[in-house]
Amino acid sequence: MPSDPAPALVPRHLAVIMDGNGRWAQRRRRPRMIGHRAGARAVNICIDFCLETGIEALTLFAFSSENWGRPEDEVGALMKLFLGALEREVDELHRRGVRIRFIGERERFAEAIRARMGAAESQTAGNSRLQLTIAASYGGRWDIAQAARSLARDVAAGRLDPEAIDETLLGARVALADLPAPDLFIRTGGDVRVSNFLLWQLAYTELWFTETLWPELDAATLRRALADFASRERRFGLTGEQVAGTQPRENNE
Repeated sequence: MPSDPAPALVPRHLAVIMDGNGRWAQRRRRPRMIGHRAGARAVNICIDFCLETGIEALTLFAFSSENWGRPEDEVGALMKLFLGALEREVDELHRRGVRIRFIGERERFAEAIRARMGAAESQTAGNSRLQLTIAASYGGRWDIAQAARSLARDVAAGRLDPEAIDETLLGARVALADLPAPDLFIRTGGDVRVSNFLLWQLAYTELWFTETLWPELDAATLRRALADFASRERRFGLTGEQVAGTQPRENNE
């Protein structure tokens, strides 16, 4: 079993696409919702791991903008599962010092779910041990578009010169602007794509993919991801020598 990475090499912010619930259930000839329920248990494993290893922020892709197009009965069952998790888990997460918040088009949810979202955010607002963000009814393109609309309103109102708009200003209007960018992205389920998740925020994030289906997630899988992350050289557009604080030797021959 791989040992835990040295503390300095643990990512500050982990972003996860939780993929494979439906396939997990299908392989067992069970309804897809059984897989989603099993996946909810894997969320707790991931949260526990972050708390144990000192990861400061965890962002989970729970429900995409595109997921609204799934069969109506599946969407309805997912909403019931989502509401149940909010009612069941928030008190324990609050006790453990987890701050909960949601990003996405919240107005698309039923009033009961929106109320529970707001209550969870209010109850845990003062916590700082782990920043847990649930991306629900979220899309990366929507995120960038809503940031652009926010800047456009300021320009129209005369509060902002359009020539002043740069990456810093736009980045301040996207979701999670108050958190460090994700250091590590994990996707379970075998697909190798980011699927419209945190498109702006993942610009220099290290990507890690696994065939493991989300309900099968365990601490050993997460340790493998962190060990791989710790082995990588993150250059952010610089050279390896610059990152290491050295310069390549001139070849005078």
